Amino acid sequence: MALETIKRSASGLTPVMSTLDVDGVPSLFGFGWLMAYVVLSGSPVAAVALGLFGGGLISDTETLGMIAGSRFGAAFVVLLAGTVHYLRGSRRIVTVAAGVLSLLVTWSIYAPATLGAYALLSTNALSGLRVEAPVFFVSFLGLVIAPVVSGVAGLLHPLALFVAGVAALIGAFNLFDRTLPEIDPQQGRFRQIADIVYRPKVMFLLGMAVTCLTLSVSVSLGILVPIAAKGYVRRENIIPYIMGANISTFIDTLFASLLVGEPRAMSVVAAEMLSVTAVSLVILFFFYRAYRRMLEAALEAAIASRRSFLVFLGITMAIPLIFLLA
Repeated sequence: MALETIKRSASGLTPVMSTLDVDGVPSLFGFGWLMAYVVLSGSPVAAVALGLFGGGLISDTETLGMIAGSRFGAAFVVLLAGTVHYLRGSRRIVTVAAGVLSLLVTWSIYAPATLGAYALLSTNALSGLRVEAPVFFVSFLGLVIAPVVSGVAGLLHPLALFVAGVAALIGAFNLFDRTLPEIDPQQGRFRQIADIVYRPKVMFLLGMAVTCLTLSVSVSLGILVPIAAKGYVRRENIIPYIMGANISTFIDTLFASLLVGEPRAMSVVAAEMLSVTAVSLVILFFFYRAYRRMLEAALEAAIASRRSFLVFLGITMAIPLIFLLA
C-alpha cells in the first residue's frame, strides 16, 4: 500500500523535484544518500526510489542512483550507534571503528559496483530479465489496495500523499523488524562467534546470512557494535562480514521491485546486486589482504584523534550534499 501511494503521488511531485533541482543520476544519488541518513535505513529509501520509478517520475538509471545512494548512507546507523555506545561509557574506540569501517567498506565496494551497474543498464545487458509479480498478487493489489489508495489520493495534495506514503513505508519496515526475533550476541550460538571469525570467507557468509534473517543491513551491521564492544571480533574480521551483508541487503528491495508494476524495476535492482557481488568476490578471493591493509590505514587516519574523527564526520555529510547540488 505504501509503494502504491508513492507511485500515485509521483506525478504531482515534478514541480517539487524541479524546485529542489533534484534531477539526474548524481542528484538522485545524493538525495538517496541523505534520505538514508534521515531515516537511518537504506531499505525504505530504495523502496521509495522504486515507487518513483513505477510512477514515471524518474528513469531507470536515476532509480539506480537513488538506490545506490541509499546504500551509501545506510551504514551511517552503525557509526551513530557506535558513537553513542562509546559516549555512554564503553570507552572502547572499537565501537566507533566498527561504524567507520562499515562506511569505508560500503563506499569502496559500491563505488565501482555502481559504475558497473550503470554500464549494465545503459547497454541493456539485462534487458531479458523481466520478472513480474504473480497474477493473483496483481489481482489482490487491484481489488484491495488500489481502491484504498485512490480514496486517499482524492483527499490529499500529491506532496502530502507522498509524505504519507513514505511514512507508511517506514512504518511497514519498522513493523516487520519488530516481528523478527531479537538477536543477543551474548547468548546462544553468538557466544561461539569468536571461534569462526578468523576466516574472512566465513565472516563473509555470516554477514550474508544474518542480513537474510533480518532483511536490513542497518540491523545486521548494528549487531557489530555490541559484538565489537565485547571483544568477540577484531576490527579486521568485521570487513568481510560487512561485504557479505551489503549483498544480501538487496533481498527486500528485489521483492519491492515486483510490486511497482514496472518489469524493468527488477533489472535495476539486479544490476546493482550483481555488480556488488562481483566486486566483493574479486576482492575477497584475490585482493583481500591488500584491501584490508588499505582500509585499516584509512581507519587509523579517521580515528587517530578527535579532530580527525570530526573531519571524517564532516566528509560523510559533505559528499552527499555535493552530489545533491551537482
